[in-house]
Amino acid sequence: MLSLVSLLQSNNTVNLTFVGDAMQHAPQITAAQRADGTYDYSDCFAHLAEDITWADLAVVNLECPIAGKPYTGYPCFSAPDSYAQQLHDVGFDLFLTANNHCLDRRDAGLVRTCRTLDSLGISHIGTYPNQQERDRRMPHIVNVKGMKIAFLDYTYGTNGIPIQGDVIVDFIDQQLIADDIALARQRGAHAICVNLHWGIEYQLKPVASQRTLADWLVTQGVDLIIGGHPHVVEPMEVRYSEEYDKKVLLVYSMGNFISNQSDIDTRGGAMVKVSLRMDNGRAVIENPRYKLFFVQKPRSSGENYVLIPEARPDLLRPDSRTEFDRFMARTHDLVTSHNIDVPAE
Repeated sequence: MLSLVSLLQSNNTVNLTFVGDAMQHAPQITAAQRADGTYDYSDCFAHLAEDITWADLAVVNLECPIAGKPYTGYPCFSAPDSYAQQLHDVGFDLFLTANNHCLDRRDAGLVRTCRTLDSLGISHIGTYPNQQERDRRMPHIVNVKGMKIAFLDYTYGTNGIPIQGDVIVDFIDQQLIADDIALARQRGAHAICVNLHWGIEYQLKPVASQRTLADWLVTQGVDLIIGGHPHVVEPMEVRYSEEYDKKVLLVYSMGNFISNQSDIDTRGGAMVKVSLRMDNGRAVIENPRYKLFFVQKPRSSGENYVLIPEARPDLLRPDSRTEFDRFMARTHDLVTSHNIDVPAE
């Protein structure tokens, strides 16, 4: 039974969960297809469901348009509507859509993605059908237990695919970001989370451009800087902002959430958990930590991709154990050597 103190603390604390790139390569689409033509992803996420629903708000990077048929994988993605629906069903509340694949099906695919997520009742940020829609939706501020948290989302680019009409992609631009931060603060945000699609693919450490942008964001007074795109886990740290007298959580990359990539460092990812607590009218970061998981690929027809938490090797097929162990060992070596005040759960 919860004590009164514990109950009061839980009512004053907002729990957040973040994961990285939710991809849909062609073999994933094939594995999810059922005889009746529907697509079922429920098995993929079942073993992480408890960690996701633990959060008051869970965030995922949707790195594939929901652009309709034909469904396709790399290099130009389009995933079934049910992929988004089942990510939402497992507990993800906010989808990030500003990434290098958001224009894979050009403007029409971006618009359909936004409209489909709207029809499913899924909150999303980063891309918009037009400027009026962005103006209406941004900054995205969520009121959780009386705490107002602003979420912003930006990408470095779109694989060279240009915008052809009125759609909006939030690109990494310091003036745009500064304006969004100022507006979020003006509208009463207690905490600001900036999500970034940045860095260099498959690099295990952040590059100079990431470090420079992170330094600048700390000076802007944000509370969380959460990154993706490299498809591998990069270090995480808690910074202290002297100017704002507060801690800032910086996560350079959480790696893949789910994908068909094969390099050992891409075979899983990190789930980042953190709590925010109100203290004298300010949001304070508490207990940031990470949890690793592995993507087990199907071995035969009828099997699907399954996410296996590090603590549940008993769920593995014997033929996946070596890759699981290698991914965990390599990733732990990286983060334990370079993380600052962000331990494993």
